[in-house]
Amino acid sequence: MQFSLKPLSQQTIVITGATSGIGLCTARMAAKRGANVVAVARNEAALCELVDEINDSGGRATYAVADVADEEALKRAAEIAVERFGGIDTWVNNAGASIYGRIMDVRTEDLRRLFETNLWGVVHGSRIAVEHLRERGGALINVGSETSDAAVPLQGMYSASKHAVKGFTDALRMEVEADKLPISLTLIKPTAIHTPFPENARNYLSYEPQLPAPLYAPELVAEAILHCAENPTRDFFVGGMAKVHSSMALNTPRLHEKMNESMIDRLQNSGEPAAVKRTDGLYDTNSRLAERGAQDRHVLEHSLYQRAKLHPALTATIAVAGGVALAAWLGSKVTANSATLNAS
Repeated sequence: MQFSLKPLSQQTIVITGATSGIGLCTARMAAKRGANVVAVARNEAALCELVDEINDSGGRATYAVADVADEEALKRAAEIAVERFGGIDTWVNNAGASIYGRIMDVRTEDLRRLFETNLWGVVHGSRIAVEHLRERGGALINVGSETSDAAVPLQGMYSASKHAVKGFTDALRMEVEADKLPISLTLIKPTAIHTPFPENARNYLSYEPQLPAPLYAPELVAEAILHCAENPTRDFFVGGMAKVHSSMALNTPRLHEKMNESMIDRLQNSGEPAAVKRTDGLYDTNSRLAERGAQDRHVLEHSLYQRAKLHPALTATIAVAGGVALAAWLGSKVTANSATLNAS
């Protein structure tokens, strides 16, 4: 079914997990582009600060305190969006948590809690969003991960939750399309992004965890999310490595697994011993209005893969122009060689 989405400057966008990392970056970017922003998170002090920042800068924002595992709290967030801005145009399920540790070492209650946030938070948010969007139309955007396709050791339950998010999103999309609802349903699949993800994760390891290189900037994910808020898109990989890892897991699964097994305690090891009395965000908020992680890491601020995804016509033009230039150069070489041979 063909339908169009509103320009971002005419939208009200609800963003969960809005006080940290990708969610925070998306909220700020959406406000700068003229959208009404409804920021949803557990940390009320951080939410107040974010909303004041946006409104003081000439934007329009409000907030709702909610744990995404609490369906009723998310319903109240939707009601706040309607009361404040008259409706919802895009809903972004972004809030998430992780646990570092071997599956056999992690407490069952922690494994369950992670699913409450990562899967059930998406389920609750998606069902609420569809109810609000079924007549009005709009976009539902679920933030998955490259681990939606390619599992990662030491983050086994996180990988499982993102696989579940993918399955849920794909099934819901088919139902929405079969019912001819004017809703675009997108799954965002970022690779490793430089956010406070490791420090907010619960840690069972003897060392402080880190995300494996290469790391990409959170602005790239925010850019992808807002692109999909205006352009119906099924899937969006953020960072070329997301596509590489997904393709490897699909096409050469044993090679992908063996590579991960051989580096199981190296790629995600920061080299620092696990902190004593470490806080995390599994059960309680650990957000501090930080878009990027505390570790000093090399970050890729741009992605050629993403640029090509966002601007396919321009990329095709450049490719054609490059091909023409190459052909002309090769032709000139052939002509020059022929003239040399004839002269001799």
